[in-house]
Amino acid sequence: MPAFGMIISKFLGLSQSLSVGLILLACCPGGTASNVVTLIAQGDVPLSIVMTVCTTLGAVILTPLLTKILAGTYVPVDAAKLSISTMQVVVAPILLGSYLQSAFPEAVKVATPFAPLLAVLAASLLASSVFSENIVVYLGSSAFGSSLSSDLSPLLRVKAILSSELGVVILSVLLLHFAGFFVGYLSAALVGFKEPQRRAVSVEVGMQNSSLGVVLASSHFTSPMVALPPAMSAVIMNIMGSSLGFIWRHIDPSHPKGSFKVAEE
Repeated sequence: MPAFGMIISKFLGLSQSLSVGLILLACCPGGTASNVVTLIAQGDVPLSIVMTVCTTLGAVILTPLLTKILAGTYVPVDAAKLSISTMQVVVAPILLGSYLQSAFPEAVKVATPFAPLLAVLAASLLASSVFSENIVVYLGSSAFGSSLSSDLSPLLRVKAILSSELGVVILSVLLLHFAGFFVGYLSAALVGFKEPQRRAVSVEVGMQNSSLGVVLASSHFTSPMVALPPAMSAVIMNIMGSSLGFIWRHIDPSHPKGSFKVAEE
């Protein structure tokens, strides 16, 4: 994914700030949303969780290191400060969850049935928060946002968005996540994984912790444009992942060639 981020930014000719933001997003680990999507897609949920934990723990070192290597040619990157922020955002919740599991097992057992719904609601609210704080503010403060406030038809508004800098950001984020989903599935198939594992790897590779990307971009880079790709990803990634999970949910993973499931009474 970091390699895809760099290639796509070069291919689309993104500005320095947007290139750094896309690379930073690509260097982020998988998030908990990937586990929920894997569950919906009838993928291997334990494998997805293990991958999330491994990439999350590895992100303390790898996210700052890869960002410095790939994005350091554009702007100065303080890998040490990025590492500390990553640890605060992604490792602290894991430690807290492990403590609650060991200290209050009965309470955790009672709350477990509600956990999937809570995870979906939390992910949706977080994505909405990230979107409103970054994209909406960007639209309201930019000349592009002022042009959209004029009396334009919905079709012309969409055309204006797609032809603007924001449209290029949308395209770059779409390409990044599509590449992750596709290459993740293909690589799992090439090494002989079965369908549930292929789906889990595809979702895990294609979905990033965009919220972490926004936090790192906002805290350690002066240009607000760096946060634009991760903020846009918070919405686009969840739409793409949920759509893919919905499609896979209606395709039987146990069938060698895939078959649409017949609804059971």
